[in-house]
Amino acid sequence: MSQELNKDITLLGGVGQLSTTLLGTGLFMIPAIAANLAGEWSLWAWVILFLAICPIALTFAILGKQYPNAGGTAYFVKQAFNRRAERSVAWLFLSVLPVGLPAALTLAGGFGKALLPEVMANQYFAEVLSLLLILALTLLGSKSSSQFQALIAFGIFALVAVFFWQGDILLPDIAMPALNPSSIVPLGSALAVMFWCFVGIEAFSHMGEEFKKPQRDFPIAIILGCFVAGFIYWACSVVILKFHAFEPNVAAHSSIPWLSEQLLGDKASIMITVIGYFACFASINLYTQSMIRLVWAQSRDYQPHSRLAQLSKRGVPTGATYAVAAVLFLSISLSHIVNLDLELLVKLANSVFVLLYLLAMFSAFRLLTGWAKYLAGFSTLLCTVVFICLGWSMLYALTIFILLMLPWGTWFKKRTATEYSLK
Repeated sequence: MSQELNKDITLLGGVGQLSTTLLGTGLFMIPAIAANLAGEWSLWAWVILFLAICPIALTFAILGKQYPNAGGTAYFVKQAFNRRAERSVAWLFLSVLPVGLPAALTLAGGFGKALLPEVMANQYFAEVLSLLLILALTLLGSKSSSQFQALIAFGIFALVAVFFWQGDILLPDIAMPALNPSSIVPLGSALAVMFWCFVGIEAFSHMGEEFKKPQRDFPIAIILGCFVAGFIYWACSVVILKFHAFEPNVAAHSSIPWLSEQLLGDKASIMITVIGYFACFASINLYTQSMIRLVWAQSRDYQPHSRLAQLSKRGVPTGATYAVAAVLFLSISLSHIVNLDLELLVKLANSVFVLLYLLAMFSAFRLLTGWAKYLAGFSTLLCTVVFICLGWSMLYALTIFILLMLPWGTWFKKRTATEYSLK
């Protein structure tokens, strides 16, 4: 059976996948939080953030173009360093599976249960149903998944466009405020929160091998996906600022539903719920897909005859799909049984994501040449600053990575050999 994934993702599908992943749940709270922290200066914060993320996104684009592989960041690290580092990075990324994705599924379930009949309107049932939908999409193939997420991206774009139209946004509303020394601290506070809106590029790198034309379309999809997401965030902030849809007037997580009620009336609530659910779903879907690809890629390279390395007739890694789905099901079930602190889990997962960005940029600095090497060096510096700014939570990711890098296999072999010789 073929050991190559189907190349089904088009440029439009790739842009849809990345933009919806970057938007995710962020659209429904981050612009309001940024407005509360920085006021009108938050419009500048989105511009600054986009300019800062561009070098990182472009570096990922160059890496994906030169090294298209389902292993993503783990594969880049192997090319730059060695197999031990690759395996450590792979397990580091997979460590998000039992903590980060269940938290995201909880957010999606909050929207999803409102769409279910009253008899079935249960948080846990909504989460399991979302997991089953992801499983079904995965088994249909990457083409179906990318097309579905492109439709979600269009729906989010249409929603913000309607807000602009109904909100009568004029040129004075989009005028950028003057910057002064007193804006530095509020801008910094807002940027620290807003960076999470662009976490997701590292997951998208796992999809590079499945593009129809990876050399051309993968880097373009990353740049356009970041631009689309950044523009929608900025446009949403314009509307939120005009109508003061942020604290203390409106809670951050209620800003979009409140705007919808003010501009479109009560009848639009179901539309907001649908878009909110699928925006969350899109982000979870891509992360699940990327983890499935990573499990499959590791199995293909190191255990090619295992079930995890097998592909279906559609070119889908079915064994890896069922394995990831099983871990997710157990994780969300456990989170409901022991009532885990989801906010803490999200912070810990975010530290892993930023470390993965940092390792990818450092690998790019080792692999690339010419101007791309300088770009990767600058991106590495940016990621280092962000990682340090995480504070105590960065210790979680560092501890996991250091433990994974230790030569456990060598120590185990030496201990076994010693015990055997003593006998």
